[in-house]
Amino acid sequence: MIDIDKVVEILQQAEQPRSDFVQLMETFHNPYLVLIGCILSLRTNDKTTYPATLRMLELAKTPEDMMKVNVEDLENAIYPVGFYKNKAKQIIELSKEIVEKLGGKVPDTIEDLIKFNGVGRKTANLVLAKGFGIPAICVDVHVHRIFNRLGYVKTKTPEETEFALREKLPQKYWLDINTLMVTHGQNVCKPINPKCDICPIKKYCAK
Repeated sequence: MIDIDKVVEILQQAEQPRSDFVQLMETFHNPYLVLIGCILSLRTNDKTTYPATLRMLELAKTPEDMMKVNVEDLENAIYPVGFYKNKAKQIIELSKEIVEKLGGKVPDTIEDLIKFNGVGRKTANLVLAKGFGIPAICVDVHVHRIFNRLGYVKTKTPEETEFALREKLPQKYWLDINTLMVTHGQNVCKPINPKCDICPIKKYCAK
């Protein structure tokens, strides 16, 4: 049985650098900004997403302002994130929907968030956790990979990992677990050639 309290404590104390994008998302505390920032980050590395997010926010920071942005201007701002043309259109349409159908407010439930085009459970959970401060487990590839390597869960997909962690992981860790695991995954527990020799939690790892 893995001592998850010890694992989390060690990772909290580990001096692992957080990417600029992860640090930026931590500062938002705004569900709309978390939502559109997360959309940009899908299938794109943080080094590309960070400056693209800053350029996007120079155009607009609210759904009311974003819905008025010319789609080509937004495309130019967020290039070269993956699928930038689709994402520009998606963000403008989503902003319009928030203003015209939801009174300018981002929904605060997973069920309502995933009704938006292109928004899945990972994004919805991040909006709840980082935007609203509502306990939610955002499972991306890092969270899925690391918890399976540790042997804490045995799942095949990130969605399966989310539901397994909802049953097992103490709720006090839900808000911050994504940032902890993303940081550990980017620095040490990489998908290929993980740096097991310097891993601070290697003695707890089944891998």
